[in-house]
Amino acid sequence: MRAPRAGIAREGLPFIGLTAFASLIFALVDLRPPALVFLCLATFCLYFFRDPERVVPGAPGLAVCPADGRVVAVRPRPDPFSGRELVCVSIFMNVFSVHVNRSPVAARVKALAYHPGLFLNASLDKASLNNERCACLLEDERGEDWTVVQIAGLIARRIVFRAEEGDLLGRGERLGLIKFGSRLDVYLPPDWTPAVAPGERTLAGQTILARAPRAS
Repeated sequence: MRAPRAGIAREGLPFIGLTAFASLIFALVDLRPPALVFLCLATFCLYFFRDPERVVPGAPGLAVCPADGRVVAVRPRPDPFSGRELVCVSIFMNVFSVHVNRSPVAARVKALAYHPGLFLNASLDKASLNNERCACLLEDERGEDWTVVQIAGLIARRIVFRAEEGDLLGRGERLGLIKFGSRLDVYLPPDWTPAVAPGERTLAGQTILARAPRAS
């Protein structure tokens, strides 16, 4: 996997460049209102695609949150790959959240599965089953499986997963993003204890998501 550009997710560069270029053209022909509109759009895109560095916890037996946003649910659900009932943590990202997603643990990408679907409000419970989504199965250093599901929302129309099957990811390493509002579900291995609760705000790669039964 190629590393993203520092500070700005590379997927945002076309949006930033086009809106900034349009603002410049309108300014050169002295059309100030549209120039101002496109300048505001360029500024918003610059803000939306920001990609800040994070301090990833290094202690053993921890998993970190894969997304910035608000925890909307912590409940058992059928895992998309195995069908087992596992605790699923759902994090909703609004348009003002950092949308770069990160790996919750050091792991190998075991499988990927894309599911076409609807574009319902990503904060709704049924979005996990009905919306367009990309599911990734990770195998951590302990041999346990983690499922990370990127889910499109009302505005989001593009899910980006940078990793490929067989790639090795570090804890907190960038693995993709979803453009313009979305949700991310994480299915924990059995016996892992969630460290977040509904309503809490999270920072990708930094907020502790879950703890192992006992650090080893």
